[in-house]
Order: sequence, then structure tokens, then C-alpha cells
Amino acid sequence: MRATVLVRPKPGILDPQGQAVASALRHLGFAVGDARVGRVIDVEVDADEPDAARTQLERMCEELLANPLIESYQIALDDDDDDAVAAAPVTGAAAAGPRS
Repeated sequence: MRATVLVRPKPGILDPQGQAVASALRHLGFAVGDARVGRVIDVEVDADEPDAARTQLERMCEELLANPLIESYQIALDDDDDDAVAAAPVTGAAAAGPRS
């Protein structure tokens, strides 16, 4: 099962890369208030059930992919059967959702 993990700094955590991007966008004439820079990790998980895959991915995030003290994460599962992406908020470090 394929999955995508989005990792980004938690709100309130200093994000120098995000500040640099926001500043550069303003200098280019774009009206932006804030920018956060994160990373996307695509993973092929050896699991047949979405719940089992999500459990493995949460463990991967807590142990390696994200620093739970300063980063949040979101997990999106890609079900090969119907090409639907099931994104659901997870607990723990990922409790902070996407910023608008």
C-alpha cells in the first residue's frame, strides 16, 4: 500500500526556511502572510489493511520521519483498488493540522 507523509514544523516553532520563502515571494510581488516549509515522504508499506498501514506509518513518523517535539505530520493512504486517497488526522505529533 502506498502512502504519503507530510511533515512540517508545528505552529509556533521557528521556521527559517519558511521565513526565507515568504520574504522571497513578497520581493517577487506576491501577497503572502506566512509560509511554512516541510517535506513530503512517499512510502510503500507492506500492509493489506489501511488500519495496519496507518499504524506502521504512525510508528515510522514517531521513530524516524518526524521529530515529534517540533514537527507535525499527516498521513495519506493511497488505495490501489480505487485510486482514492484517505487522509485522516492522527493523534500525537500530528494533531496540528494544515495551516491555511
